[in-house]
Amino acid sequence: MDKPTLALFTGDPAGIGPELVQKLLLNPSVEKAGRVILIGQKGRIQTPANVEWHDWPGYNTPAFPTATASTRNGAYMLDALAAGAALVRDGQADAFCFAPLNKTALRLGGMHQEDELRWFAEFLAYKGVCGELNVLQDLWTSRVTSHIPLKEVSSLLSIHKVFESIEMICNALKASGKASPRLAVCGLNPHNGDNGNYGDEEIRIIAPAVEMARAAGLPAEGPFPADTAFVRAIRQDGGYDGVVTMYHDQGQIAMKLMGFEKGVTVHGGLPFPITTPAHGTAYDIVGKNVANPQAMLNAFELACRMGLHHRRVTQHIA
Repeated sequence: MDKPTLALFTGDPAGIGPELVQKLLLNPSVEKAGRVILIGQKGRIQTPANVEWHDWPGYNTPAFPTATASTRNGAYMLDALAAGAALVRDGQADAFCFAPLNKTALRLGGMHQEDELRWFAEFLAYKGVCGELNVLQDLWTSRVTSHIPLKEVSSLLSIHKVFESIEMICNALKASGKASPRLAVCGLNPHNGDNGNYGDEEIRIIAPAVEMARAAGLPAEGPFPADTAFVRAIRQDGGYDGVVTMYHDQGQIAMKLMGFEKGVTVHGGLPFPITTPAHGTAYDIVGKNVANPQAMLNAFELACRMGLHHRRVTQHIA
């Protein structure tokens, strides 16, 4: 059986990441899924036979204070992200999966980008289209705008950007094994703008982008009112595999309501697969051994599937 090699980082050492990774690695299904190159602090994790430690600068780092965002753990996380991305970039792994990070600590540690996705793009010198994708079991979402003030959303929408978000989620779904995905596209305004009475972005921007996507062979439909788009998506008598949203909370509220402890974030559009749980570092429960590892397991399994696809595409190109 063809198995992928995954670079796996234990995440923020002050958060629940290390305990999530420990629970993940002790799951019998993980050992069968593939080989793991583990990036973290040696001594904190018991490793089964399919795991080898990566010899990186943070390998012997002393313990960190728990539940504390600091310059030190921020710099440690950035070094680990660089190590994991380099493993895949250089062909030593097929995908990168990491436990939750703390954005405050990352910024204290030197990250000047709006989020880790943009940090990865800069680290990899990648100039193409990329964006966060969120996954809950069989339902995926992408968004046209992300970590920006809500008042700026409308001004940042364009036909081309909406089209790119449709194309990106379609490609990612295919890479995860969905050969013919169906996509629903959200409107921006209440009641889809009500024919221009509550805003005209649907008429000027979103509908033309959907038509452009369909002309390019992408299976997109809409725009649909955002308050019913997810109802349509999860219907048993058809439904959709992906929903394209216009801004962060338009999709995140629905996805987290349906499964906060199961969701996965995919850093879509980058040259290789990168996944992580969609929840945070949960400083309030660190050390209590109550953190639910399901999202971590889902992120790992998705990285395995996408990593195999990445390997096959890379080998075909080579």
